[in-house]
Amino acid sequence: MTEGTSQSGTRHVFYGYVVVLAAFMIMAVSSGAVLSFSVFFSSLQQEFGWTRAVTSAAFSLNMIMQGLLAIGVGKLNDRFGPRVIVTVCGLLLGTGFVLVSRVTAVWQLYVLYGVLIGAGVSGGPVPLMSTVARWFRARRGVMTGVVMAGVGFGTMLVPPFAEWLIRTLSWRWSYVVVGSMLLVVIPLASQFLRRDPGQMGLVPFGSDDTPTPEGEARVVTTHGLFFSVALHTRQLWLLVLAFACFGFTAHSVMVHVVVHATGLGLSASTAAGLMTAIGACGVAGRIGMGSLADRHGSRWLMVMLFGLLSLSLFWLSAARDTWSIVGCACLFGFAFGGLVPLNSHIMAHLFGLRAHGALLGTSGLAVGIGSAVGPVLTGHMYDVMGSYTVPFEICGVVVAVAAVLMCLVTPLKQSRTEPLNG
Repeated sequence: MTEGTSQSGTRHVFYGYVVVLAAFMIMAVSSGAVLSFSVFFSSLQQEFGWTRAVTSAAFSLNMIMQGLLAIGVGKLNDRFGPRVIVTVCGLLLGTGFVLVSRVTAVWQLYVLYGVLIGAGVSGGPVPLMSTVARWFRARRGVMTGVVMAGVGFGTMLVPPFAEWLIRTLSWRWSYVVVGSMLLVVIPLASQFLRRDPGQMGLVPFGSDDTPTPEGEARVVTTHGLFFSVALHTRQLWLLVLAFACFGFTAHSVMVHVVVHATGLGLSASTAAGLMTAIGACGVAGRIGMGSLADRHGSRWLMVMLFGLLSLSLFWLSAARDTWSIVGCACLFGFAFGGLVPLNSHIMAHLFGLRAHGALLGTSGLAVGIGSAVGPVLTGHMYDVMGSYTVPFEICGVVVAVAAVLMCLVTPLKQSRTEPLNG
């Protein structure tokens, strides 16, 4: 079934596309806001005199909080759907940004940015990717890629906007403006989300099932492994380790790349523009890799992208002129962006949709742990060495390990992946 049809035979737009659009908007504003931390980095250091390790620890706490809540949020989404979850998390996220404008001590930044904002942003990737996976059987990869392209668009737009606000107003008022945007956009967009097509009497895009009469809900049988069964598979833990390496590397760069570029002599606006380059290339990676995954599978694409991510880090460690740094940012953005939707795709392919949210939450916890360690360790090594060369080389090695781990992820035996009932 590839499009909606009413009982009178009138064709209409499949509601799954509305879900994708709403999810895209939520991911754009929430991810763009959180990843703008690198733009605020210098302002926080200058006002309070904190080291880079101390400052980046706020982002690490944020990622820990996201990771700790990821499995619980995924399970709640499997049971109740995303609308209430994302609305509440959006209110927490926006409130946290507004309150950060009032911080006067590092512990306040840790509580607000690390705990409150971390809890708020946890309601984004896992519920939204899992929801889109339920709406689309065909085009699942490309639709997940479109949703996660919101991260790229947000990274293109929000950090440069925040940098302009900082220059025009102040870093404190910038947090107020960004927080107010979050408080409006996320709760409104969340009202268009539905957990699965069965709630509207529809079937997933690409399904051969017949929809129920218009306006009547239907029971959708969800196949796949139970969460407790998936936890005992080698494949899941290889993926978990690979995405811990991914989080370590990706967010070390996202936190430190702007301040690294300014240290090499780039202007503040040019350095902030690196986030635009990362975001733009991330959009191409998310949509392009999602489309390829639908046709060719995701495993070897992930191996390739982890390899490209490693290459970008070794290049960044040696880059000194503006165009080399921009080239690194583009390669990094494409690989970083392409990997994000493939996480959801490979989870659905290997384990089915029965516990898809919880399994995405498990990988989210792994990303959170890696993302907590990476930025702080990178900042500490800079404080000790006065250079990002070795820290970025270490990141390149770590993500190369992820490529090796992905080579070991083989399909489950057929008896483990047959549809499960009950």
